Amino acid sequence: MTHLHQREIDSMSEEARISRLKELQEELLQLRAELSLGGRPSNMGAFRTTRRSIARLKTKIHISKKE
Repeated sequence: MTHLHQREIDSMSEEARISRLKELQEELLQLRAELSLGGRPSNMGAFRTTRRSIARLKTKIHISKKE
């Protein structure tokens, strides 16, 4: 599951957000490795959704640190 909705992120604890961020970063790394090996990724849309979910999580983490 790569896509996270904003309400899911809002309901997470700070530790859960950080652990999910690490999972998504590892998933993006795997997608990039698959692409660099010359193969076509099974789901090209996964790049976009993974990157956007990472951005949403980073934004929420940054906002919560400011408060």
